[in-house]
Amino acid sequence: MQITVSGKHLEIGTALQEYVTAELEAVVTKYFEHAISADVVFTKERHLFKADILVNEGTGNSTLIKGSAEDDDVYTAFDLCSAKVEKQLRRYKGRIKNHHKTRIDKDNIEFIPGTKYILSSEVEAKDSESEDYNDAPLIIAEKPTEIETLTVSDAVMRMDLGQLPALMFINKKTGSVNVVYRREDGNISWIDSARVAKEAAA
Repeated sequence: MQITVSGKHLEIGTALQEYVTAELEAVVTKYFEHAISADVVFTKERHLFKADILVNEGTGNSTLIKGSAEDDDVYTAFDLCSAKVEKQLRRYKGRIKNHHKTRIDKDNIEFIPGTKYILSSEVEAKDSESEDYNDAPLIIAEKPTEIETLTVSDAVMRMDLGQLPALMFINKKTGSVNVVYRREDGNISWIDSARVAKEAAA
């Protein structure tokens, strides 16, 4: 497994790099011997050190495990983050065993192509009465993406492991566009466009 350790606003010493590499290698390979890579980024924010870990576990399931933690000690920040990642790896490994599969052929995963846009968060004041007024958001970047076909439970797992706020997918059972997202109270909301259309037509 390839492990990359880098820092933002701080230098990574040899001792820290060797410690992180050894510890993370042991944690990841404990659950996934064929893991492809792990990236660790340390950031100094005022008096705190923040550690971010991103692991590609190598099952071919396009799932990335993420973890983040901070502390006033850089080693402790990594240990806390590593513990979070290990918990997710353990849960994911158990989920795979429950599905009686250890590897998914990515070529057989159905998806539809899409385009992902990054919109500017800054809204400039405009005169709505002007002929040049356009209420469309400012697009600052766009790139192709894939909307995968998943079960609802797999979509929730993918969102959880990737620490994503929301995930759009094609419902494997209905073939409709679905969205899952995490609510402020910690629960998960699920939107099924097929059910919405059916209820609207009733």
